[in-house]
Amino acid sequence: MEIFLIVLLLVIIICIIQKSRYRRTEYYRQTRNSYKSIQLDKGLLGEFSTYKCLDPLAGYKRYLFNLYIPKSNGETTELDIVLLHESGIYVFESKNYSGWIVGSEAEQYWTQLLGREHSQKNQFYNPILQNEGHLRWLRIFLADRALPFYSYIVFSDHCTLKDISLTSRKHYVVRQQNLLSAVERNAAKAKVRLTPDKIDKLFEKLYPLTQMDEAKKLAHIKNIKQRTKNNSPTISTARAIPKVNKSMCPRCGGKLVMRTATKGNHKGKKFGVVRIIQNADT
Repeated sequence: MEIFLIVLLLVIIICIIQKSRYRRTEYYRQTRNSYKSIQLDKGLLGEFSTYKCLDPLAGYKRYLFNLYIPKSNGETTELDIVLLHESGIYVFESKNYSGWIVGSEAEQYWTQLLGREHSQKNQFYNPILQNEGHLRWLRIFLADRALPFYSYIVFSDHCTLKDISLTSRKHYVVRQQNLLSAVERNAAKAKVRLTPDKIDKLFEKLYPLTQMDEAKKLAHIKNIKQRTKNNSPTISTARAIPKVNKSMCPRCGGKLVMRTATKGNHKGKKFGVVRIIQNADT
């Protein structure tokens, strides 16, 4: 009983310390999201985890979270995290997913493979295209063609980027554990592009867009849900009959390469073998 009480006391002390540290972060000061909320909300936890990965980045910088940029149709587009750094403006789209992630830069939808044999398939809108939209409206709002922008799609460390095909070299797709090193490499290559004064002016212009009232946030969510309902793809699960893709293994989602049998009862016949590409974080 005494051991149990000691362990319980230690857990409480650790929670108090973690909560106190959280309340001193820039993320909390801007968002005012409670410590409990980021533990219970998968999306908020992904955003906060991305911020923690970025925080050691050297150089003058300022953060913006949950930035609602106006669009020409009167709606808004929400940017998860924007980092104003001396090397440029970094726009991060956070995806706190698990399982295998498969997709290419040009495809409209990517696939999340779950389950013991990765037979459950969930499709989600291509995050690169999603972030391209964010960048477009951010550029229009800032109206400064000289500003350097960088697009990062950040996935949880709980997932595996199994087959991600990038072609334009305009976007980075990484897991959280590789985010800091990826940004550091980019910053070293880009060198200093923005002065502290310029960064502060950009922050002052954008910060009010992070402080949206609840009515506008609800309107934004409503618009997102309506567009998702109108344009959602067919979701294939273990209980549904997936659309057959002859170039993809129906069990693991790996790409099939055709071979010809050279012996046995099936000699001369075509068959597919899986070519699994373990994509390195780019």
